[in-house]
Amino acid sequence: MTKSTAIPVARPGRVGFVSLGCPKALVDSERILTQLRIEGYETSGSYADADVVVVNTCGFIDSAVEESLEAIGEAMSENGRVIVTGCLGARANLIREQFPDVLSITGPAAYEAVVAAVHEVVPQSASNPFVDLVPATGVKLTPRHYAYLKISEGCNHKCSFCIIPSLRGKLRSRRIGEVLNEAQGLARSGVKELLVISQDTSAYGVDLKYRTDFWGGRPLRTDMIALCKELGRLVPWVRLHYVYPYPHVDDLLPLMADGLVLPYLDVPMQHGVPRILKLMRRPAASDRTLERIAKWRQICPDLTVRSTFIVGFPGETDEEFEALLQFLSDAELDRVGCFAYSDVDGAAANELPHAVPETVKQNRLKRLMLHQAEISTRRLAAKVGRRLEVLIDSVDDDGAIGRSRGDAPEIDGCVYVDTTDCSPGDLIDVTIVEADTHDLFGTVAVD
Repeated sequence: MTKSTAIPVARPGRVGFVSLGCPKALVDSERILTQLRIEGYETSGSYADADVVVVNTCGFIDSAVEESLEAIGEAMSENGRVIVTGCLGARANLIREQFPDVLSITGPAAYEAVVAAVHEVVPQSASNPFVDLVPATGVKLTPRHYAYLKISEGCNHKCSFCIIPSLRGKLRSRRIGEVLNEAQGLARSGVKELLVISQDTSAYGVDLKYRTDFWGGRPLRTDMIALCKELGRLVPWVRLHYVYPYPHVDDLLPLMADGLVLPYLDVPMQHGVPRILKLMRRPAASDRTLERIAKWRQICPDLTVRSTFIVGFPGETDEEFEALLQFLSDAELDRVGCFAYSDVDGAAANELPHAVPETVKQNRLKRLMLHQAEISTRRLAAKVGRRLEVLIDSVDDDGAIGRSRGDAPEIDGCVYVDTTDCSPGDLIDVTIVEADTHDLFGTVAVD
């Protein structure tokens, strides 16, 4: 940490917080804020009112790096006392080059180091009357009715386009008892939906060799299937993100068909052509993936499958891009996100030959999203006339906005319901009367 004079304050110290990046980073922010709140610090909603500002950064792709650097620059300009953490913090030299006066820089999940850096700038109050004001579940940055549940940190994959393992390290699973204790606390606080996240949810427990842990006096194997069974008994909705299609993922589908886990799989496929997948160092073959999806839908017809793809990967030919579009047609995925490939500092793919021109990448991105829009529109239209369970997120004078079981918050679509007779967190049955490319529209179902 650079030299700085601690700020003497008679009141509790106030910390401004900027959280960028994925839900995994959001959980990191929640943990830091929880510890600071326990120690008596207050959070500030403005730069001017904050004694220090923490910026939790993302550094996965170039656009995320730019956003993080802009956020640091804004905090430095508006406040001047800035602590940087998160994925971009692993590239401290880059940050120091542009902002030599930041107070501290740490990498992801460096909770104790961030709190210690805050202590140096704004010392703790000798007395601490605020501990009892901290919720048992800690400080949450999501609405009361849903929460992210991080089950592991790091990743064992060596995808050529990704530097996450160098930023966050190898897979480190949490003990299943610890995870379930947190989930139980969230359920008791009113959480209706748990969004299970990690870098590789399917690999949960591999590093622990699936060792037996204990929860509620019962022995439990530390693996994804055992975890999902228990989570499904705690809250109405359990949603799984970042699920690599390992063979044991098939065992989840009966749980989804039985309603124990939401019929929703977020599977990061990245491409549909074997040669490109091999260059990406991805663990799956496209033809096998299509077979798996068809099998999953046979077991659970209501399954929603979401995925992400990269276009313009080095060496991707026109023919291979067309094959990717055909893969999407064959897969009939419900939701798709897509990125144009860009070099990431330190990624192995940077050294691959035959870079695709930027104009071609952007054209392919546009074409893929238009192609997928037709598929998504068709699949949503098939829900018109159906009765769906909807979790309400917000209500105003114009009606309610919620999500179906096939919609994750902030990344998928919404369900617009013509009623004000409900509250955030309510689960209501809705008859769908209309659909567009992303969203559904409905009325409260009548028995």
